[in-house]
Amino acid sequence: MKNETGAKLPKHGITTTLLHLDRQGRPEHGSLHKPIHTSIAYGYEKAEGLAAVFQNRVPGYAYARQANPTVTAVEAKVTALEQGIGTICFGTGMAALGAVMLAFLRRGDHVVASRYLFGNTASLLSTLDLAGIDVTFADATDTAAVEAAIRPQTKVVLVETIANPVTQIADLEGLGVLCRARGLIYIVDNTLTSGVLFLPKDVHATFSVNSLSKHFGGHGDALGGSVTDLGNFDWSTYPNIHDLYKTGDAARWALLQLRKKGLRDFGGTLSPEAAHSLSIGSETLALRLERACDNAQKLAELLAANPKVRAVHYPGLPGHPHHERTKKLFCRAGTLLSFELHDDVDTFAVLDRLNIAIISSNLGDARTLVIPVAKTIYWELGEEKRRDMGIAESLVRVSVGIEDTADLLADFAQALG
Repeated sequence: MKNETGAKLPKHGITTTLLHLDRQGRPEHGSLHKPIHTSIAYGYEKAEGLAAVFQNRVPGYAYARQANPTVTAVEAKVTALEQGIGTICFGTGMAALGAVMLAFLRRGDHVVASRYLFGNTASLLSTLDLAGIDVTFADATDTAAVEAAIRPQTKVVLVETIANPVTQIADLEGLGVLCRARGLIYIVDNTLTSGVLFLPKDVHATFSVNSLSKHFGGHGDALGGSVTDLGNFDWSTYPNIHDLYKTGDAARWALLQLRKKGLRDFGGTLSPEAAHSLSIGSETLALRLERACDNAQKLAELLAANPKVRAVHYPGLPGHPHHERTKKLFCRAGTLLSFELHDDVDTFAVLDRLNIAIISSNLGDARTLVIPVAKTIYWELGEEKRRDMGIAESLVRVSVGIEDTADLLADFAQALG
């Protein structure tokens, strides 16, 4: 396999690959990491050279809004992780998701999306709906429900691997078969699993989208997002590709259009400084996920046994409605869980007693983070809408980190005790 720059990807394990991929491009002065390139403009000795880059006849850099050497190095890492044919990076995960929608949809097109989407993603789709791109929300855990929502105008199906915060698991395999048969773009948000735990490519996804701010970077110090073309879609048949971008191999038409219409035109550029932080963080991605998944499993079991806890939502537990699907699809059950407390338990008091877990709104950090969902990130929805989404008023979301397991379990035990 080759990445977007044409460099051959090494056939090693993911940690080895991410550790050494920068060196495949022979960084300046023998550096072990791709250096931070802060210049936003690039000079050429010949005018024809700059023109060739603008016309997409040769690879190169013209202006940093759409390409930067440090960002290119991160794109190569994401492509290797997702086993795709190319990646475009953005300033945030939401910028990535918004760009892929706007680059490939037109007024009158229709999107079918999971009803369990992250709140900000659902908000984005509502904005698209106001702009003339129709959106229908369906139960993505049931392929038949998604199929029933498809119209002649449908162009895209959008799902997440693990729903935030109640951890429903979409029927990723069944939806892939459906989208392939119908010729639909199938977008899978892989943020909560990443290419370490799950490869959307294996279920015929068109694009894998990631918030690199989460597990990929892993340290809560840089924002970033990515869209990876997985090589599963025949772009020569898609009506919304602009004639200007139908050059060369049809397999790369979408990447070119996404970079031009999604990144260049909307300007959601990933900074080189953030790209460098994300790149360094990715080197321990697989190691962090292994530890965090172990911690999440043990914490879920501890919470499930506590009499003050009414319910635990974690796909690694046998009682989870999608436990068997999780075992089939994912290497591990992930690092996200949520739990509900009984009505006579003060949720805020429990969280305030935690000493190690941090009350915070982020996900995928090396540290364990907790948040009272109904009173914060889903507050604006109102109680009725939260109830429709299965979000209890006492629900606590936990993004499990890599702390020493005994310390983490003891912290939650004392907070509940």
